[in-house]
Amino acid sequence: MADANELQAQLKILCDAYAAQLPEKMKQLEQAWEQLPLDSWDEEGFQTLHRMVHSLTGSGKTFGFSLLSDVARNLEDHFKQLAQAKTTLNEQQRSHIQGLMSELHQATLHRDAPVGDQTGLTAVVPLSQSLAGSKHIFVVDDDHEQAEELKVQLCYFGYEVSVFSNLADFRLAMQANPDVTVLIDINFPEDSQGGVQAIKEIQQGRDIPLTVIFLSAHNEFDARLEAVRAGSIAYLSKPVNIGNLIDKLDNLTSTLSSAPYKVLVVDDSESLSTYYAILLEQAGMVVKVVNNPLDVMVPLLEFTPDLILLDIYMPECNGLELAKVIRQLDIFVSIPIVFLSAESDLDKQLFAIGLGGDDFLTKPIQPQHLISSVTSRIQRSLILRSFMVRDSLTGLLNHTAIQDQLVLEVARAKRQETSLAFAMVDIDHFKQVNDTYGHPAGDRVIKSLSRLLKQRLRETDVVGRYGGEEFAVILNNTDGVAAVKVFDTIRKSFSQLQHFADGKEFSVTFSCGIADVLCFNDSPKLGDAADKALYKAKHFGRDQVVLANDPAATRL
Repeated sequence: MADANELQAQLKILCDAYAAQLPEKMKQLEQAWEQLPLDSWDEEGFQTLHRMVHSLTGSGKTFGFSLLSDVARNLEDHFKQLAQAKTTLNEQQRSHIQGLMSELHQATLHRDAPVGDQTGLTAVVPLSQSLAGSKHIFVVDDDHEQAEELKVQLCYFGYEVSVFSNLADFRLAMQANPDVTVLIDINFPEDSQGGVQAIKEIQQGRDIPLTVIFLSAHNEFDARLEAVRAGSIAYLSKPVNIGNLIDKLDNLTSTLSSAPYKVLVVDDSESLSTYYAILLEQAGMVVKVVNNPLDVMVPLLEFTPDLILLDIYMPECNGLELAKVIRQLDIFVSIPIVFLSAESDLDKQLFAIGLGGDDFLTKPIQPQHLISSVTSRIQRSLILRSFMVRDSLTGLLNHTAIQDQLVLEVARAKRQETSLAFAMVDIDHFKQVNDTYGHPAGDRVIKSLSRLLKQRLRETDVVGRYGGEEFAVILNNTDGVAAVKVFDTIRKSFSQLQHFADGKEFSVTFSCGIADVLCFNDSPKLGDAADKALYKAKHFGRDQVVLANDPAATRL
């Protein structure tokens, strides 16, 4: 991320480069105008002319030529009227356009300040990092038995928990422990809104709001509204789903840095796309630029952006066509597409959104407006996507999502000629765990393995819950032999974990099957080989890792 001085220097270089290119742009524009036939309507030539003028409309003010943008927009509006008629231009029309072209040429000599103020741009904090929670939990509930049970559950997952049965003791403890995460009921014997009132009092005067999750047997809108006004980050109905609660607490207290947001910019203007990239990178995002829309597929598949910023008027393939192509790819059906164009016609903006866009931003755009719009779109998309692709108990990718990801990763490994291993993991004798210790204990075992996998594997590895007690892991840039070593270490650690239920202590093991993309070169074969290797590990005694070296090795 550049500092303010470096950012200003980068933008000045862009503005100077734009000014230096204007004479050549005007020359090309005048040539396109002169090449239009006098005696017939030339659809392709007119579209080229319109696109060139439209580019000046959107870029001029951004780089300090506001008069150029205004004149270009006037000329563009005139072109739109002519495009509807699609008839040969008469002498009066050609004379009027020639006059506007002359004004446009003169406007290139008038340079002012670029649009917006690029100083003090706000850095974007990924949503999972924008909240801060403590591993020390205060549970406040007048139902002491329920509170103690919740404490036991939370302790299984590494949290330090204190229980308070009344608000007076809680208030006193808060004075000595201001940086805790609070789980609190709304209703107390002395006041039906006692929990809310206590939190409101504590929140007053705090520079950093207290992290609060309300627990309640009531689901009325009024109760939820008061909880929001008290500064809650979540509202969970009783009986509390421990899986959902742990997910929220894990997100709050995670010390792992979240990956920066990724934006793919598709715009045929190199100067504008570079400008947007600099602004978004200054805000902490990772940006990939594509200037030729026909080249978008490889960056789209390999970069896997969180949002696509897309121009409308581009040669060979316009933004509307490109959006439709992207939407026809199942894995990109839900990715946010934001059109960024100088198009000011509301009907055309709405038409663009109807073809697959999520938003429409009009050039020129203030830097902070661009950052805010992109950020909010990505954050909402990631939240919605997490509901669609994440397993509710573990927070890992679900069955469908991990399969889709395997297709992408295998294709990427083959293109880049890199190694890749796929692992299937299954908890041994899991039915006995459920039958002996109960389903809540089984859920804790599943959760503990998911956390261990996330802790021991790299950020580049992809972990999913395949179903029930079965997990799947994609290890990028890792061959089968190395993957076996990794999972054998994790296997030993997991077997040493102690689990508790009803005062009883027990341990659990897992079996693992691994396949290497060098032996099984597409995702169905890779998945089938790992599954057969897992079956082999189970058949020969469990609590072991088996590598599928070749197709024959997977058959018993």
